[in-house]
Amino acid sequence: MNKNLGRLYLLPTTISNGDWQNTIPQFVRDKSIDLQHFVVEDIRTARRYLRRIGSKQDFDSMDFFILNKHTQAMDIPSFIQPCLDGYDMGLLSEAGVPCVADPGNEVVIAARQKGVQIIPMVGPSSIIMALMASGFNGQNFAFIGYLPIDKFARAKYFKLLEGRINNEDQTQIFIEAPYRNQKLLDEMLAKLSPQIKLCIAREISGEKELIEVHTIQEWKKSRKPEIQKQNTIFLLYK
Repeated sequence: MNKNLGRLYLLPTTISNGDWQNTIPQFVRDKSIDLQHFVVEDIRTARRYLRRIGSKQDFDSMDFFILNKHTQAMDIPSFIQPCLDGYDMGLLSEAGVPCVADPGNEVVIAARQKGVQIIPMVGPSSIIMALMASGFNGQNFAFIGYLPIDKFARAKYFKLLEGRINNEDQTQIFIEAPYRNQKLLDEMLAKLSPQIKLCIAREISGEKELIEVHTIQEWKKSRKPEIQKQNTIFLLYK
């Protein structure tokens, strides 16, 4: 490792509007407000988060490199220039831990190619926290990300997921754009087998946290939780 290079810190952020001290360790907070160079998805939310955890820095004098769906792949290697100049940097997730359900892995790849040390830091992951609380198989699980949007493709995908659950004893975990949560729930109740278990984990660590498990058949008979436009993780198992 080149001692003249800066380090890239992978900095978790909160996953709800609750007290940051409930999920962000003090040493992570201290490192986050100490750095001057960041890769972020959105500058406004990054600055808002840093203020929230106590940063008093002049943000206009800091470097913020934007990594989102509009970022050109050819631009990403230039984001780590501060590390090459000897300065530590932070890769700041929009919510939760960087590089998990998050686009930061491309920055990590670019940094590794230049010999930059990567330092992952402790923080909340809604995927892992939901799995912990579900009671589903935590020895064998898969995070799918987003399911197909087309309803016919999604119906076929449900069958694929059921096959993995039954044949591989594997928990299936996925998310949806918050404004499509209710539609996804309605489709699961219509298409999945009655005995399959569904865990709905909403706003984990926040004031509106809810983690509830029922079979599909039981969900059909119960009162549905309010999940529209709220951060929600879905888990399936047998």
